[in-house]
Amino acid sequence: MERSGKTIKLVFLGLFTVVLVIWIGSGTLSTVFGTTLSSEFDSSLAFPPAPTPANPAEYAGSQSCRACHQSEFESVAETKHGKLEKIAAWKDKVTNCESCHGPGKAHVESDGDITKIISFAHKNSKEISETCLACHAGREEHSNFRRGEHWRNNVGCTDCHTAHGPEHKNSKTDSITLIGEVSKQNPDAATLEMLNSSEPQLCLKCHSEVRAQFSKPFRHKVMEGAMKCSDCHNPHGGFESKQTRLSVGADLSCVKCHANKQGPFVFEHAPLKIEGCATCHSPHGASNPKMLKRTQVRQLCLECHSSITESFASKSASFHNQASVRYQDCTVCHAAIHGSNTSATFFR
Repeated sequence: MERSGKTIKLVFLGLFTVVLVIWIGSGTLSTVFGTTLSSEFDSSLAFPPAPTPANPAEYAGSQSCRACHQSEFESVAETKHGKLEKIAAWKDKVTNCESCHGPGKAHVESDGDITKIISFAHKNSKEISETCLACHAGREEHSNFRRGEHWRNNVGCTDCHTAHGPEHKNSKTDSITLIGEVSKQNPDAATLEMLNSSEPQLCLKCHSEVRAQFSKPFRHKVMEGAMKCSDCHNPHGGFESKQTRLSVGADLSCVKCHANKQGPFVFEHAPLKIEGCATCHSPHGASNPKMLKRTQVRQLCLECHSSITESFASKSASFHNQASVRYQDCTVCHAAIHGSNTSATFFR
């Protein structure tokens, strides 16, 4: 009876293997996931190709646009958008003006009738963003935009980016606090990624509460150009609080730079793994060294480890007597405060 059961199992296993091989061989696997292995997903492309037009006869070509919109045409030509037609994977695809504004032949033949072309002048932020996402939504950087804070608060792509390219030609990032040459030319235009202005200034126009934090004595060097907001936050959406970029769970986008605090450690400090770095540190800037939220380290420690002062309160001997200066700096003894591989009390 036992041998018969094993035979039945082997028969089922063999049938399953045969079906799986046929399924994979027929290309069904690619169909299920909605894609095939083609050049459309070549990682070297700036964006996935736009669909081939249903009726090519409705398109006038970008050179027709140049006759009336020369300044816009020349501006776009210097951007990634204007150079897509030179990429092999974009051959026979819609590029340049008509990829966003739609077929332009009727517009041209009607002497510029604005109703014959897609104009964004009177579209709301979500309608404009949907046009951009037709090409940009397939990449990881932009895939969560519709569930992000900017989308929910009606901040669209063109509130930050300019589809025609920035007017300022010098796109090298530079310091805004320690004034560099680009900032002298135009403080708002030291920018990348076709932004309307430099990234810190662009973000601070809305997030003005953060500007004061970046001016404190101990801060991340964002205003100096050493880093930028998008190093820690994804402006195009995400699943984490404040749209922080994930590194190893919680809100630890910090460990991308502060790798020695990451671990894993044999003895983990619970607040670091559960609540994250912002439990003790102010991520943008603070008046205290190490960007700590309190003026003294012990004030942070005692918020959780309040029991160490119980014996002192009862006027009995206490090893952690906070009336004594020698015990007021916790990290003199507990040096490995972010985690330790040798000490359960984080001595080393």
